[in-house]
Amino acid sequence: MRFGIDVAQQRMGWDEVARRVELAETLGFDGAWGFDHFQPMYGEGPGECFEGMTTLAALAARTSRIRLGLLVTGATYRHPSVFAAQAVTVDHISGGRLELSLGAAWFDAEHTALGIPFPRTGARFDLLEDSLEIIKRLFTGDRVSYDGKVVSLHDAQMLPAPVQTPHPPIWIGGSGPRRTLPIVARYADAWHTWGTPNSLQESMARIDELAAEAGRDPASILRAASLSLTPDFDLARKHIAKWRDGGWGYLVCGWPEEGAALVEQFASEVMPEFA
Repeated sequence: MRFGIDVAQQRMGWDEVARRVELAETLGFDGAWGFDHFQPMYGEGPGECFEGMTTLAALAARTSRIRLGLLVTGATYRHPSVFAAQAVTVDHISGGRLELSLGAAWFDAEHTALGIPFPRTGARFDLLEDSLEIIKRLFTGDRVSYDGKVVSLHDAQMLPAPVQTPHPPIWIGGSGPRRTLPIVARYADAWHTWGTPNSLQESMARIDELAAEAGRDPASILRAASLSLTPDFDLARKHIAKWRDGGWGYLVCGWPEEGAALVEQFASEVMPEFA
């Protein structure tokens, strides 16, 4: 089992964000995860909130081992060619430690407040599929023309190619059966969603089926979920064991209200048992 930590970057200063990620690297977490929003999603007032991709670039320069990503990047926030250029930059700064995530976006209030277009659900998923195709093709470094439903390329080329080959691992978030799971089966190196091992059994089986139909080995898609950290480590061990036994290989741990001390204790007392 691999473990990441959600650094919960909203409503805190940059120094605290960096401290959390540096601590996670020291403690042996596999990855550190931020979120991709321009304003806090919870609580009252505007609050502090750093842009996701530039935050990853800064964190990449302050760390050496831990992998870095956002859960998950909204396809509506950036033109896919711009996002590809940002991703390549972070991948190079980090020496190949970027985890590249994408989703169709959902936070309509943020879009409305900031004047970012928020298309209907079907159009957002069309944009997500175009984005995945465009990003993967641009990552080759070759000249690319692509006729998409929302975005098209015309003799486009982007250099340098990413450090990671053929590209940084692509994470796709969500569990919608009609659009999300088929996209996961076609494009994802890792699938992240919410739920319980029991509630997600049907989705797991559906991804296996769709991946096989697409000519992919279902086992090549990492299954990732989230874990709430509490002081009850016996309960945490039971939950982790259920995820592991259900075929899940990665858990993103939420930053607990108890703070860094509980994260340190979890890393020293629980994580080694599931290595």
